[in-house]
Amino acid sequence: MARSKTSKQWLKEHFDDVYVRRAQEEGYRSRASFKLLEIQEQDRLIKRGMTVVDLGAAPGGWSQVAANLVGDKGQVIASDILPIDSLPDVEFLQGDFTEQAVLDSLIKLLKDERADLVISDMAPNMSGMRDIDIPQVMYLAELALDLTRTVLKPEGRFLVKVFHGEGYEELQKQLKSSFTSLKVRKPKASRARSSEIYLLASGFRGLN
Repeated sequence: MARSKTSKQWLKEHFDDVYVRRAQEEGYRSRASFKLLEIQEQDRLIKRGMTVVDLGAAPGGWSQVAANLVGDKGQVIASDILPIDSLPDVEFLQGDFTEQAVLDSLIKLLKDERADLVISDMAPNMSGMRDIDIPQVMYLAELALDLTRTVLKPEGRFLVKVFHGEGYEELQKQLKSSFTSLKVRKPKASRARSSEIYLLASGFRGLN
């Protein structure tokens, strides 16, 4: 079957992408690893011994980075609706974390502790239509925040992918009510044409 002009353009852009090549050369699951690595360099998000929850983890690029950084004494729990190939030092939970049974399993993996950090690079299957895609991205970010409020320890941090657009200001407002500080990050590894940004919320106030 002949490829469309758009898909050919995407494939060319993908394989010409310096971060795609680096991911292949350095053994990362995806180019997204470099987004987290950039934010890590700037904000020192992940430290040895931490417990990290990675939402929307497939194919595992962020979990790889997190597991390397937390070391043997740390813990990385990854969750996604999609399966991923197993990763060293990563506990993977397949399923929808908004379902009670999956949430209960995640909490069980935490062993009655709370996470130091929740990271979410979740995105829906993108249609290319902003009016459809942005609300879906923001909805996933809100779900990630709900989960974070359940599992994060006081003073913990939360990193989440969002898009500028409808729902952005409301999400910022929710984050500011739950955390003491909020920063915006746009890693160089994000594609230039993408409107994705990352919100880094620090100093979780805990459950009221």
